[in-house]
Amino acid sequence: MTKILVTGSDSRFGKILKNIRSNQKFIYRNKKQLNILSLSSIRGNLKKFKPKYILHLAGLSRPMSKHDKDIIKSIDLNIIGTCNLVKEASKLNIKIIYLSTNYIYPGNTGNYKEIDPLKPWNNYGWSKLGGESAVQMYKNSLILRVCMTEKPFIHKYAYANVKTNFIYHLDAAKLILKVINKKGILNLGGPSNFIYDFAKKDNKKVKKIYSAGEFPKRMDMNLTKLLKIIKKK
Repeated sequence: MTKILVTGSDSRFGKILKNIRSNQKFIYRNKKQLNILSLSSIRGNLKKFKPKYILHLAGLSRPMSKHDKDIIKSIDLNIIGTCNLVKEASKLNIKIIYLSTNYIYPGNTGNYKEIDPLKPWNNYGWSKLGGESAVQMYKNSLILRVCMTEKPFIHKYAYANVKTNFIYHLDAAKLILKVINKKGILNLGGPSNFIYDFAKKDNKKVKKIYSAGEFPKRMDMNLTKLLKIIKKK
C-alpha cells in the first residue's frame, strides 16, 4: 500500500480529503505534528513514516489580505516552508505533490496553458509561485495549479464577469488521486465558467457582483493536458 504523507491536514481541503476512499494509505499531519518551518520536524516525520509521496497542503491561503498585512508570515509558510520540504524530500527521493494556484497567471487573457508566462496579480500568487520555484528544481515532483472551493459556495457574493475553473474540494481530491503518478506541472480544475454561474448551482442565495478591475476577469486555465490524462484512465 502506497504511503502518502499529507501536510496541513487540518486545512479545509485536508478535512475533505479524509473522506476519500482510496487504496493509498494517507498519513495526516497537522501543523503541530509536522512543522514545515522546522527541518528537524520534517526529517523526523519522513524517517518515521517513510512515505512514497508528500501531498503538500500546509501554508497560508485566505483571506487574501493576510498576504498584504503580514508578508513575513506569507513568505515563511508558502515559500520557506515549501523549500524546507523540498530539501528533505530530495535527500530521500520522496515525491512532492505541491498544490499551487491559478493566481500565478496574469488574469487578462484566460485559457492559460502550463507553459504560458507567469505574472501573479497579488501577494498570495507571488507566495505560491515562490513555492513553485523550489519544487520545480526537484524533478521528482508534481505541481498542481488548482482552482477549488467549498461546496456549497460559501461566499455571499460572486463575480458575474470573472471567468475561472472552480471545482469543489471533493471533486478535486478525486482528480488528484488520478494524476498522482505524473510529474511536472498540471492545471487542475473544472470547466471554464463565470464565478456567479458556478456558484448559483448550489447556492441560490448568492448575489451577483461585477469586478471593476479589483479582480482579474480571465483567470481560467486550459485543461487539455489534464483531460488527456483522465481520458486514458
